[in-house]
Amino acid sequence: MLLGLRLHNIALLDSLELTFEKGFTVLTGETGAGKSILLDALDTLFCGKHPIQRSRLLRSGSKMGHIEATFSRNSIVDSWLATNGFDCDEEDLLISREWRYRDDRLVNRCRLNGVAINRNQVESLRPLLIDLTYQGQTQQLASTSNQLRWLDRLGSDLVKEKIINVKKSWSIWENAFSQLEIAHSKRQELLDKSVELDDLLCDLEEADLSDPEEDSKLQTEESRLVNSVKLKECLSNILFRLDQGADEFPSALDQIAASIKDLKMMVESDSSAKGFLDNIFEAYENLQVLTMELQKYGSTLEIDSSKLDVVQNRLNYLKKLKRRHGLELAELIARREELRGLKVSNEIHQEISELKNKEALARKNRDSNNLSLTITRRKVAKEFEETLMKYLRPLGLVNVRFKIEMSSSTPNSNGADSVQFFFSANPGEPLEPLIEVASGGEMSRFLLALKTVLSNVDGSSTLLFDEIDTGVSGRICAAIANVLKDLAINRQVFCVTHQPLVAAVADHHFRVVKSVENGITRSTVSCLSDFKDRQRELAELAGGDFEEARVYAASLLDQQAA
Repeated sequence: MLLGLRLHNIALLDSLELTFEKGFTVLTGETGAGKSILLDALDTLFCGKHPIQRSRLLRSGSKMGHIEATFSRNSIVDSWLATNGFDCDEEDLLISREWRYRDDRLVNRCRLNGVAINRNQVESLRPLLIDLTYQGQTQQLASTSNQLRWLDRLGSDLVKEKIINVKKSWSIWENAFSQLEIAHSKRQELLDKSVELDDLLCDLEEADLSDPEEDSKLQTEESRLVNSVKLKECLSNILFRLDQGADEFPSALDQIAASIKDLKMMVESDSSAKGFLDNIFEAYENLQVLTMELQKYGSTLEIDSSKLDVVQNRLNYLKKLKRRHGLELAELIARREELRGLKVSNEIHQEISELKNKEALARKNRDSNNLSLTITRRKVAKEFEETLMKYLRPLGLVNVRFKIEMSSSTPNSNGADSVQFFFSANPGEPLEPLIEVASGGEMSRFLLALKTVLSNVDGSSTLLFDEIDTGVSGRICAAIANVLKDLAINRQVFCVTHQPLVAAVADHHFRVVKSVENGITRSTVSCLSDFKDRQRELAELAGGDFEEARVYAASLLDQQAA
């Protein structure tokens, strides 16, 4: 339960420290005094959907504000702490949030027993500690998703287990369906491009490409064929000088042979010249080898115009091919292999067939789990109807009828059910959607009954109501007071109220007062524990501090005491 609340520089409050006890606690005061600020502060502390607006969060002129709440711990909270890695030795749970202006920007930080805690953790901890019902929150009853969520909460562990199975089977089906869609998309992409791809592949296959250096080699061959006459002349001159020669112009080989003869004579006279002889023999042999290779090369230098045409035609063809596709030969060969792979991947039809079977099995399992959840929800819905009626009738809705209509919806991770609350408060009137036919007072009572039913299922948090009794008459107000009082037997309940009948049955009473001093507005909160103080406050709520009102207030308190 909520043990204490500390506020500093929040809205109209300078500094406030309150302690709370179990049972039923009310907060009263004039309109605008700041009663709801306490509930707003708790909502803001827990990242609520209706937090205090930033423009009025901090007290005017303040650079820093602080909200701190202390809660007692139980096994559910301890389990959450362990799951989220919080090692808390303290007996109580202290949650705080601090706001500061930094560079004209309002920043905040939240802590749990002094340790930083993130928003997701705060939001998951919130339902274990507080359940806040705002004035005007009855509009939430119009949401069919909220209605389904409340139904599932009533189903507790039984529905939770079914939902876990539904979510698992949904995830498996969603993955299988996604894979199938990707395969379909891939196949369609291939089909859309099939003509273009076929033409391109045909073009590349016709080119019969195998060597990425073919164009470079052909250019060399073309140059050799075009210049074959010139090459033959040069080669003939070289061979003449090296091998053939003439009487007046001996060849290089003849000159070296004559030199060898002279060196042999020198060696006979001087053995130290033998090294020269060895070297010239080597030069002679190398020159002979070179001559043979040149003669071999010369045999290839044929003046063949037909071969030149073939080379030049092939070169022109490759140039056009590269220009048409904007790729070099190596890239064209790689593209051809890629397209061959795509053609082979048209066997994706087989893959799609397998994925279809996989998706069908996953869908069957998904639908089976959805059906199991639907059956359980229908059973819980019947119990929900019966239980809620028990709480609605004592709230002045004697002729009320309530029914939960369930219908099929598009499957999702939460099943395949759609829920609609139908309601009728008067005899002879047909059941209609709750939000369309219930008055403001009926909606408030319905929400109170709903919260009461749900609190009996997952009741681990403190219940807070902001003027849940708005728009109802005195008799109905007394009924609401009794429900809140009964609810507080096993739960800690807070209620902001303007109704003396509700305030009178409370175990604890706080009064919020707004005052203006020296042009500065402040709100203060005081605990009314004295009979006279409570009598005076109830009289104010009843219409004023006159004798009849004081007598009425005293009678209410006497009835409570009795």
